[in-house]
This record gives sequence, C-alpha cells and structure tokens, in this order.
Amino acid sequence: MAMKKLMLVVLITLVALLACSAAGSSPMEQQDSAAQGEAIYKMQCVMCHGRKGNLNVGGAKDLTASAISTEEMIAVVTQGKGTMVGFGSTLTKQQIEAVVAHARTLRAAGPP
Repeated sequence: MAMKKLMLVVLITLVALLACSAAGSSPMEQQDSAAQGEAIYKMQCVMCHGRKGNLNVGGAKDLTASAISTEEMIAVVTQGKGTMVGFGSTLTKQQIEAVVAHARTLRAAGPP
C-alpha cells in the first residue's frame, strides 16, 4: 500500500513538472533574455543608435521614433538595411529577438 502511495506521489510530481515546463518560459528566462538583449544592444548598436536609440550616427534610424513592426525590425537586424550590416550570421535567432525586444523598449510612445 505504501508503495502505491509513493508511486502516486511521484507520478503527480512528474505531471506537475511537465505542466510547468510546457507553460512557456519562466520569469527568470525572460529576465535573462531581456538582459541579453540589452547587453547585445550595448555591444553592437550603441555606437550608431546611441544608448537611448536616438543618436543617428552614420544614417542610423532613430529607434525612439520607429514605426516598423517587430517582424520588420527582426528582418532589418538579421539582413541589414542601408549602411547597417546584418547580424544574421553572427547572432542566433533568439539573440536577434532579444535585441529587437530591447530596442523596442526605447520607443518614445506607441505599442511595443
């Protein structure tokens, strides 16, 4: 009888763990992604876009006034545009998504 109870507890624990992992990324993972996006932005983007996104060096767009969608911004970061080089061969898809998410936080107003 004790063995059946133990097996039931183990089964319930496994189901709970699977449900938690299937629910999406944890707040810690999201925080890591946000921190990673900010770090990449500081390393790769600040020199042209500036810390606040509005430096406009060398034809860089003002990110605080950007009206392009997330998907369009991902395409620009991946492939490049104008004088901006693409980062598709140096950053992973997740890193590009993280840096775009950070860049979108620099918008002055409007939806993220």
